[in-house]
Amino acid sequence: MTSRTPSSVQSWPVWVCGVAGVAVFHFFGNANHGYIDTASLFYWWVFQWMHAGSETEHGWIIFGLSLWLFWQNGLARSRGARVVAMENSTRKDHIVPARAAIVALLVGLGLHAMGFAAQQARISIVAGLIFMWGLLRWAGGRRWGEAAAFPLAFMLFAIPINALDSIGFWLRVWVVDASAALAQSAGIGVLRSGTQLLAPDGTYSYDVAAACSGLRSMTALAALSLLLGYLNFRTWSRRGLMLSLCFPLVYLGNVARIIAIIFAAHLGGPVWGDRVHAVMGYGVFLIVLGGVMMGGRALARWWPENGTAEINKEAPAPVTWVKSARAGGFVAIGVAALAGGEMFFLRYLTQLPARAEVGIALATDGKNPIALPAFIGTEWIGRSAPVTPIEREILPADTGYSRRIYVSLADPKTRVFLSIVLSGRDRTSIHRPELCLVAQGWTLAGATEHAWQFPERPEADFTATLLRVQREVPTARGKVVVPELVAYWFVSRDGVVASQGHRLALDAWNRVVHARNDRWAYVLMQTDATAGEAAALERMQTVLTATLPTFQPARPQR
Repeated sequence: MTSRTPSSVQSWPVWVCGVAGVAVFHFFGNANHGYIDTASLFYWWVFQWMHAGSETEHGWIIFGLSLWLFWQNGLARSRGARVVAMENSTRKDHIVPARAAIVALLVGLGLHAMGFAAQQARISIVAGLIFMWGLLRWAGGRRWGEAAAFPLAFMLFAIPINALDSIGFWLRVWVVDASAALAQSAGIGVLRSGTQLLAPDGTYSYDVAAACSGLRSMTALAALSLLLGYLNFRTWSRRGLMLSLCFPLVYLGNVARIIAIIFAAHLGGPVWGDRVHAVMGYGVFLIVLGGVMMGGRALARWWPENGTAEINKEAPAPVTWVKSARAGGFVAIGVAALAGGEMFFLRYLTQLPARAEVGIALATDGKNPIALPAFIGTEWIGRSAPVTPIEREILPADTGYSRRIYVSLADPKTRVFLSIVLSGRDRTSIHRPELCLVAQGWTLAGATEHAWQFPERPEADFTATLLRVQREVPTARGKVVVPELVAYWFVSRDGVVASQGHRLALDAWNRVVHARNDRWAYVLMQTDATAGEAAALERMQTVLTATLPTFQPARPQR
């Protein structure tokens, strides 16, 4: 039995699996059409790299580096394979797909089905990377599988993860706290208001926005730190240390940036502060990457790796293709059949009538929440708050709304905004409230949870997220910082949850396990807190006591 060069006929099983996989991920890759109306997972992912709001423009760099890493790994292992072939010319391998490749193909398809059902495109991206590794492992054997493992895993840094914004908020708070303390210890009487730093005489005011928290750059810097560790060390313990170095350095770099801005503004006025603000954007990268490189050199000196790089003696020699045709063909036909069946199943899911449960009272049209009361006794009047055209344009067409602005008759300046957004079939009807608040010009100054009372039903009392927000409002006496409180929670048939993460987890579970795409209600209240938080909370509870029985049946806390 002799070896021969593989031909296009003999490699057809891999191509069949590849085409089947591309068809699944392109035509039934994305079930979430709220913001990006496409069925293609490839388009959905690349769109994030081109859209500034996704904060994933570094995806192109990650993609380029992954291709380069795969090329370099392939060359290195190719040289090792030739050495082994010379030492062991009698070795015979078959292109029968390894069990690892078959498992990767099946796991990729199965995980994608779960991500599609849960309307979580990010899960499907992970599934696509696993499927790709299975193809490469089959096509090129162990050599290609090992060469592709890290580059494909490196692509995880190119996935947009919006939940990191919550971490970014606390990072901003820590940066502001440290910067204010250092400036005050140096004799600069800077004032702190939420995430803002102000001069006592009003000459300058800087808001440590999301970009200054370091979160936007942290993903890219973490990827570069891991890359440096991967290129300079062979053991994962040392590579992990290189990755971990970037996180404290990102924090220190952003504190240094804010301190430099404060000192420049204090000594030279706002103009100099703005100049340093622009320059130190690059300074953070120099601090982090410089620190990681110095840490790598110290690691190599104080904890050197023993031995030298060894030739991969497990790399396969030239393969024998004779026995591969039948076994590989059976596997390819099975994978293609499974992919085809999955496409029919996913299409079936998209056409199913929504088996949805609703946790709040509905209006007679069955789409919108019930109308909120126009009066609360003789003390409050509920003014209409129409849905803006931009909201109707962005959110799916089957999204429901009900909202009012409750105005105190005793003091018309005292108001409480109460809004209910009811999701439709697509989960993008509801998104994290923090996104809207920031887009409206608010700055997040704090977040906690608050317990609200359900009137005459203490067993139905629930906890909601409470945000402290503020923004500058121009007046005749200059800019004034206006604080407000925002409370929000989510209601389903099963109960009340206080956070978006908890809601997404329960929603995904119901979609995948129970085939239910429940219509979640997102309830938000907002009121002025200039007179103090205690008065604002009491005012919000007064409005809730009168309106909760109208729209929200007593539900347990989840």
